[in-house]
Amino acid sequence: MKKFTKLALVSSLAISANAMAMQAMDDASLGATTGQDGINIGIGISKIEIEKLFIHDNDGLNGTVDATTGIAPTAGAISIKGNAKAGDVNENHGIVIKANYDNAGANLLTSKNLADIQIDSDAGAGGGNTAFINIAAQVSGLDINIGEIGVTASGKAGTGANLNNIRRGGNDANYNAILSGLSIKTGKMNANIQVGSAPQGAMIKLDTKMLGGLEIKNLGILDNSTKGLSVGTVDGTATGTSVSTTKAGEIFIESIKFADANSTDLNVKANIQVFNDAYVGGVESAATLGKKAHIRIVSLDTGAKDNYIKGIHLGSRTAASIGDMEVQGLQTYYSPAVGIYNKGAILTISGH
Repeated sequence: MKKFTKLALVSSLAISANAMAMQAMDDASLGATTGQDGINIGIGISKIEIEKLFIHDNDGLNGTVDATTGIAPTAGAISIKGNAKAGDVNENHGIVIKANYDNAGANLLTSKNLADIQIDSDAGAGGGNTAFINIAAQVSGLDINIGEIGVTASGKAGTGANLNNIRRGGNDANYNAILSGLSIKTGKMNANIQVGSAPQGAMIKLDTKMLGGLEIKNLGILDNSTKGLSVGTVDGTATGTSVSTTKAGEIFIESIKFADANSTDLNVKANIQVFNDAYVGGVESAATLGKKAHIRIVSLDTGAKDNYIKGIHLGSRTAASIGDMEVQGLQTYYSPAVGIYNKGAILTISGH
């Protein structure tokens, strides 16, 4: 995606068991009731549904775009939509987010809100340009259900069914499923966000413990290249009746659980930073561009992790399972310099 930076961030949202509206208090009201100036926000939502989600790659693979529209004829999109399975939570919606009610509500905030947010403005320490806003957020546990994920040819806005709306969508006649869906369960999470000088050293800091760990369920990876292919003939001869598939092949995993070593809970500690283009020697020019703009997520050491993968099915989700796989005491490292190994991991996300 040359000359175009595309970044998709999917943020986990928590669900309220009772509250159905967003409420905010101004500084005066908050100061009068708690003795602390600032703004408190409580967000209550019982359920979130998204029919379809598209992430469009306007220049496709070869990077050739139309000079007028900036969109290539081969533009494609990652698509998340419903799985059309009768009675399934994702039958008609690509994304459904609900509260994680496991463990008798232990994964919900005490307020039962989707999230509780506290906002404070501060001049910062010392002289210079140090002012910042501090946003502390507590988020309830989630039960996230994602329907079918695939790739499609991007549609065109302002034409056909999209003539009188802002929709673009995709071409259903040119679509291949990649994942048959998955579900994710999380526990309560805390995050601290600083905008401005960010004296905490990163825009977003995660430092929390997920009760019950993190679980990914019903993960299916599809291989459409095998749909309709022959795997031989009935009698083994070249002229015999063909034996061929009718559906895409699938690797299906019933459940993947992540927790701290020798624990059922998962500690999460990470810094999230947004970087602009970086130049060699700090001299801005096309020739000195050292690293393009990106988001960097640094997972800090919280100890080794245990992983348990349950029910691995090869070929289809109804095929006999080959069993379970267990990984104990997994520890990752990253190197800030040659020969130095820090416990944790670094993930960067950017456009081409």
